[in-house]
Amino acid sequence: MSWQTFRTEPSYYEGRATGLLASATDGTATAVAEFTRWAVAPSADGAREVVARSHGFTSWTELLAEAGRGPFADAYRLVEARDLPGLSALLDERPSLVDEVGTNGNDLLGLAASTHDERLVSLLVARGADVRRGNVHGWTALHQAGYANLPAMARVLVEAGAPVDVSARGDGGTPLAAALFWGNVEVARVLADVEVTPRNLRTAAGLDDVVLLESLWGRPSAGAHRGFYRPHSGFPSWQPGSSVAEVRDEAVSWAARSDAVEALSWLAARGAELDANVYQGTALVWAAARGRVRAVRRLLELGAGVDVRGTFGGPGHGVGTTALHHAAEGGHVEVIEVLLAAGANPTVTDDLYGSTPAGWAEHSGQAAAQELLDDHA
Repeated sequence: MSWQTFRTEPSYYEGRATGLLASATDGTATAVAEFTRWAVAPSADGAREVVARSHGFTSWTELLAEAGRGPFADAYRLVEARDLPGLSALLDERPSLVDEVGTNGNDLLGLAASTHDERLVSLLVARGADVRRGNVHGWTALHQAGYANLPAMARVLVEAGAPVDVSARGDGGTPLAAALFWGNVEVARVLADVEVTPRNLRTAAGLDDVVLLESLWGRPSAGAHRGFYRPHSGFPSWQPGSSVAEVRDEAVSWAARSDAVEALSWLAARGAELDANVYQGTALVWAAARGRVRAVRRLLELGAGVDVRGTFGGPGHGVGTTALHHAAEGGHVEVIEVLLAAGANPTVTDDLYGSTPAGWAEHSGQAAAQELLDDHA
């Protein structure tokens, strides 16, 4: 079955080719399989050829000329417009649309999940959409619910039989892992109630499950299934290691972003490095970026450095930034107050833009945070 186009702009397909190549470079099996399927070498031009041929076209030029035409594209536009009656009417005429897939293997259910509209998802599930199907990265609608912190949507999908144990974007990249990567504790609880998978140290830390932490401590399973480390290729490439220190310190970061203060204390008591920057952000930076006031307070009490610099996010984002920069960016005023009371420097500049936390607040339109920081500068 060829992929159906549903977008018209060339930049969209260029982005999909770039993402496909990044996933294949990471070793994501489904992405590698696409290059193998067409006997194309993994390169930028090769990725474009794979994308074109996967859509049933002979060339990249032909793909761009024909993109965005046909019933699947019509259905996508109804999904994008959140037009429930229109989508329902089109599915009445063409019920097989729920079985068709678009660019990078995205079906209508996955596309609807990305709109965060539970009504559209419920309609497609009722019309027979396959809740088990993932796209070329293995990403299912349930992964999207975890990624976007949509507990109600997750319940609809789980009740329809969506699997909670399938990995995407690397081993261990389950819907629960996708949720906990962002500290999305509300949807994480829904998923964990079905099954805690994978059962490793960072998952236990994100769930603030000290009993599970204790059961894993010192066992090989503590660091197992950590191939997943980013939800999309906007984050830089990284190869997770298996050292006890890295596994432990990564768990601290996952606890921090989920406000899991008991897990933070438990890990710190066992030698965790609170200022470690295991992958794109120290624990304090993650807690500050996610507005986790309790975690920020606990980390500072445990001895985390208030002005430690690190990296955060994808290329061109946080380089040489502190927790105060990211609290300012998110407009988390209470976190800013806690950091300032602990001695955070409001005049520190990052290494990429040379901007203070107040500058980051201004750039993000966070007026209250900017005013607070300007008063302290």
